[in-house]
Amino acid sequence: MIIYRYIFRNLLFPFLGAIFVLTAVLLLQFLMKFADNLVGKGLSIFVIIKLVVYNLAWMFVLVVPMAVLVATIMAFGTMGQNNEIAILKASGVSLYKLMIPPVAFAVLLCYSLIQFNNHVYPDANHAARLLMVDISKQKPTLSLIPGVFSQEVENYSILARGINPETNDLTNLTIYDYSSIEKVNIITARKGKIYFAKEHDKIIMDLEKGQIHEAETRDKSVYRILKFDKHKIVMNGDKFSFKQTGPGEPRSNRELGAAELVVIADSLNREVIPMKENFSNLINNYFFADSLMFNNSRATYSKMERFLFFRAEDMLKSARNSLRVSLADISFRQKNINNFWVEIHKKYSIPFACIVFVLVGAPLGAIARKGGMGVAAPLSLIFIFIYWAFLIGGEKLADRGLLSPLWGMWSANVVLGVLGVFMTIQSARERITLDFSRFQRLVPKSIKKLFGGNEDN
Repeated sequence: MIIYRYIFRNLLFPFLGAIFVLTAVLLLQFLMKFADNLVGKGLSIFVIIKLVVYNLAWMFVLVVPMAVLVATIMAFGTMGQNNEIAILKASGVSLYKLMIPPVAFAVLLCYSLIQFNNHVYPDANHAARLLMVDISKQKPTLSLIPGVFSQEVENYSILARGINPETNDLTNLTIYDYSSIEKVNIITARKGKIYFAKEHDKIIMDLEKGQIHEAETRDKSVYRILKFDKHKIVMNGDKFSFKQTGPGEPRSNRELGAAELVVIADSLNREVIPMKENFSNLINNYFFADSLMFNNSRATYSKMERFLFFRAEDMLKSARNSLRVSLADISFRQKNINNFWVEIHKKYSIPFACIVFVLVGAPLGAIARKGGMGVAAPLSLIFIFIYWAFLIGGEKLADRGLLSPLWGMWSANVVLGVLGVFMTIQSARERITLDFSRFQRLVPKSIKKLFGGNEDN
């Protein structure tokens, strides 16, 4: 048990460090990608934090298996570098027994990640999508330019010839008010101040020393001029305020748990079965009409033969059109079914990668005999690239119906799992020895220190 606790401790700290670094990388990429959608819209810090927290869900799903691989390579690499694996093997402790703690840890992570994928991840994805839609609908903060009419506020055209951006004081104002169908108001003022209401849903303008010119749209002879010392205008500012969509919105396949996805996929499949039977009948009708056309293709016809020929021609066109429509409908529904099953399998295949990466990482670390980040990072990147190439390629093929969703989502685990078992057996028999010291130069010293690796490793 002391050995197992020692191995677990060697595994835990690199795992947490890898979680932190990989999440930071994905988070930085996310912020850079969506920065244009967030900047200049007057969003509160709380809204931005909520958006980040919601999107941490999908990052967490991707990061955990990768962190397991990095941590396993580093833990067993450090033990190999310190000759601890060789000493334990000489004492009768095989590599298989040394892998018990990381495998148990990976099984625990796999189960936890499956629960996360089915109960937390869908809700977080749903909330993140709704929040992004709400943010994308929001207009940038109202901006006024001296000497230029602004029509950002609905039903109003605002001209301020002088603007103090620090105090929001405006001078020499002209405002066209189109909020009423029956009349048009033209408001002039020597000075004023513009600001948002407390709820940020109204724009208020306090005007001083001005006039209101009021003209009727139906009766051109009616014209009024009202002078004022102080006047307040309240304008609609909904498009400048952020309002989050409430619950009850429909969900996509990535916003549902496996149980809900299975129910939907099964219901779609029950709809497709009679459609396929109908498609088979349409094919029979098509060949029947085609045979009539063939049998009545002579140069001369009797009246009955001419009738049969034109009747067969109409039947052939109708059958051909029906086949196209039916095939397009079946293909569309089958693609949706495939999409649902891809998402179902993904909720389990990605967590299972934690176990697969232990089978790959433990023998790699033991073979490399280097526990620093200079070895762990390049090796991890190689196998992570292979894994995601299989996963993404399998998903694309499964969505297009060229590969079953089962194989599309599990092929990466199968390939790397078999490779991991082979490497584990060969490493346990000490039949593989490789030198990975040249990979050290590929990783910056700061990252090595972050993961606890020596610069000389």
